Amino acid sequence: MQPVSLEVDDLREQYTREMALVRQTCERTGDGTAAIRRRSAVVDRILIELWRRAFADQPSQNVALLALGGYGRKDLFPYSDIDVLFTFADEKTEEQTREPVRGIIQGMWDVGLRASPSSRTAKEAGRFDPDNLEFTLATLDRRFLAGQFPLYQRLHQVALPGLVLSEWNTIAQKLNEIARARHVKYGNTIFHLEPNLKECPGGLRDYHLAVWFALLFHLRDTKEWPRQRGGVFQSARGDAEAAFDFLAAARCFLHFRHGRDDNILDWQSQDEAAALSIGLETRGTADPSYWMRTYYRHARVIYRRAVLLMEHLPAPVSFYRQFRRRRTPIAGTDFLLDQGRIDIEPGVQFNDTAAILRVFALMAMHGYPLSQAAEDRITDVLPVLAIHIPEGPYLWNALREVLLAPHAAHALRTMHALGVLEMLIPEFHGIDALVIRDSYHRYTVDEHTFLAIDNVHGLRQPANEHEQRLAQLLPEIDRLDLFMLALLLHDTGKARRNGEHSAQSVELADAFLARLDFDAEERESILKLIRLHLEMSVAMRRDIFDMENVRGFAEKIGSPQVLKMLTIMTFADIKAVNPEALTPWKAETLWQFYMATANFMDRSVDETRYHAAIDPTLLNRIRSMVPAPQYDALKQFLEGLPQRYLQTRLPEQIRSHFQMALNLQKDPVQLDLRPSRQLYDLTVITRDRTRLFADVAGALAAWGMSIVRAGAFSNDAGVIVDSFQFSDVFRTIELNPSEGDRFLENMHDVVAQKAVVAQLLESRRHLNNPGNLKMEVATRLEFDSESSSHSTLLQVVAQDLPGLLRQIALTLSLHQCDIKVALIDTEGETAIDVFYLTSQGGKLTSEAQETLGRDLRAALEAMRLPARA
Repeated sequence: MQPVSLEVDDLREQYTREMALVRQTCERTGDGTAAIRRRSAVVDRILIELWRRAFADQPSQNVALLALGGYGRKDLFPYSDIDVLFTFADEKTEEQTREPVRGIIQGMWDVGLRASPSSRTAKEAGRFDPDNLEFTLATLDRRFLAGQFPLYQRLHQVALPGLVLSEWNTIAQKLNEIARARHVKYGNTIFHLEPNLKECPGGLRDYHLAVWFALLFHLRDTKEWPRQRGGVFQSARGDAEAAFDFLAAARCFLHFRHGRDDNILDWQSQDEAAALSIGLETRGTADPSYWMRTYYRHARVIYRRAVLLMEHLPAPVSFYRQFRRRRTPIAGTDFLLDQGRIDIEPGVQFNDTAAILRVFALMAMHGYPLSQAAEDRITDVLPVLAIHIPEGPYLWNALREVLLAPHAAHALRTMHALGVLEMLIPEFHGIDALVIRDSYHRYTVDEHTFLAIDNVHGLRQPANEHEQRLAQLLPEIDRLDLFMLALLLHDTGKARRNGEHSAQSVELADAFLARLDFDAEERESILKLIRLHLEMSVAMRRDIFDMENVRGFAEKIGSPQVLKMLTIMTFADIKAVNPEALTPWKAETLWQFYMATANFMDRSVDETRYHAAIDPTLLNRIRSMVPAPQYDALKQFLEGLPQRYLQTRLPEQIRSHFQMALNLQKDPVQLDLRPSRQLYDLTVITRDRTRLFADVAGALAAWGMSIVRAGAFSNDAGVIVDSFQFSDVFRTIELNPSEGDRFLENMHDVVAQKAVVAQLLESRRHLNNPGNLKMEVATRLEFDSESSSHSTLLQVVAQDLPGLLRQIALTLSLHQCDIKVALIDTEGETAIDVFYLTSQGGKLTSEAQETLGRDLRAALEAMRLPARA
């Protein structure tokens, strides 16, 4: 058979012209759903014409062309592949039509279509291949395009329904497994800073997953295809369809923006989509936080629908049902368990407030999800709840039962998704899907709140040493119910976006507590927790071993009971910001600060003794580790080292540092590098010199290390003990052990002034490119000479750029400031560093602060200039 070569120049011009119109219309109207339908129609016309030309000499061949997958659904996004199936009556027909089919496929590419063709005989199309589930799923979304329609009808009415029904369990379970694996890949959450609109939970893949499951259930129950594919997944409120329309508009925007099948909604794309109000009903410019809030609301709808349908599947293991009755009544209620989901007895009048609240109490206690039918029943009776909204002790008892149960967050999420929570607590509505748009806060404010509640209940089964310590405090909280209510309300003030959110949260909470008829003491205990919920985090940015800091914090909170609650609240709050927010170092700092404050509150000895230079017990333990002839040298080494150094080091570490100081005569630079959980500890011991701290900080930045904590200490003999705790972001040392030796050699040269730090940093200058920055952080400086009796505190809030700590240290050195303590913290792209400074042995004068502030701002602004060039 002669090869078939098709003339397609006219079709290429036609496709280019019509796609330009599709884009123009989409950009003018913002209707992504209409755009993908129009592209499907455009491609239909092209393929039908290619078919006509290819089979002009063989019009009676028993072969058909089908659209599959997204193309079959008429959901053809601007740069998506074109999935088609060539199906043949038999192998002989396949051989006879091989060249025309090749011509069509080549013609598709020549026109500018990314062809993704499959070929099957009718018999092959009716067979199930467990290793190629994608093909079977693609055939669920099929349309006839060209060729012999009776052949398509045979597939549609006989072969494919028979295949799906005979392999229903296998297809459904494999689809479930693939979906769950994808969800695990994306952390089982819709909350991503830069989500993939197609693959992330709550994305378009989940929408189609829900449609596939609904279609499979319909086919199993009725033994026929639904007349309208989308009808099996339509929702009474239309929220699923609205979610699809939004995602379709956003994905079209991304495709047109990038000129390819790119589905990542990166930071810059979010800004542009918001500026164009992509997917929103009103045109114009929207705030990016508001636009992402809309995205999360839609993603939440789709994800919940998909998960509910996945959970509706029968258990995959056959013996499972032998030990678990399909429908088990729940004693004393009108509810029953259907395969682990709460359902409502058919025919039961489910229209009173008590029954609705009882459902969520059961969820909170046992962790059961609701069935789709139960969710629909609750949604139907919400108007009744709206008329008879409970208040006072009745409402509090219902909420209390939920909040104290181990699966409280699960129940609250469901209440929130169904609109029940906002009906009971209108103050919560303002933080629904509210986005704090920076690279540190991963979750919306409502989800952050639920995670914080989850974190508290998680302490009942602590996962590590830090949680085991904190778990000891949980039983000591007198009113855990009031504590959990404070946690539920602690961030509601963020909705107002004006002023400090703790004060706004107190105002909103006070209004709600008044409706609960709380007495004055109960109300004040909750409001105090909300008012103070950030205080411990703020104090932890100061030197936690500085007694002025401890005293100031203790005086603010007032009692050991409040201290325990704030400690657990701070743990839960930080851990709920993002999965990496509560580092082992931060968890350890939290516990040490709790202990320091608790000891301060409990102690009865006088302050002079508390501030004794060296604890005799500690000194004796260190002396027991060194030979007697070295006692005088040890005393000389310790003389002048600050209390903080002694309190934060084990005796073994101090002994090691002392031995390193003795070796300074052999080598004037002594280094020690040790792994510490997920971090590394670098200790530098040498003679004092200018810019030492700045040089080491710069060298670490040049190696791509992220400094999380630093300390600068010196004794009366002029020996420097600088410590840096850092994370190896790129796992350079872990994956390349030999690099550890080179790292130490390089650090040695830097400290010995044999290597120029500026040259090392130059190689990383490209990281300052603004394209790598998701948001700009304004520089803020704050001096405080009141919180410490011996130092002036300087807090620097700035863009976290490579070499930032070095630049700060250089500027401090130029102003003859000694760094006594450096506390380094990073929240996303925001650096929050606190330095305890002295100058000529005392605090900084007002004039010195003003001059230093001016020069430091200029230095930090200069760091941005290469990035903006």
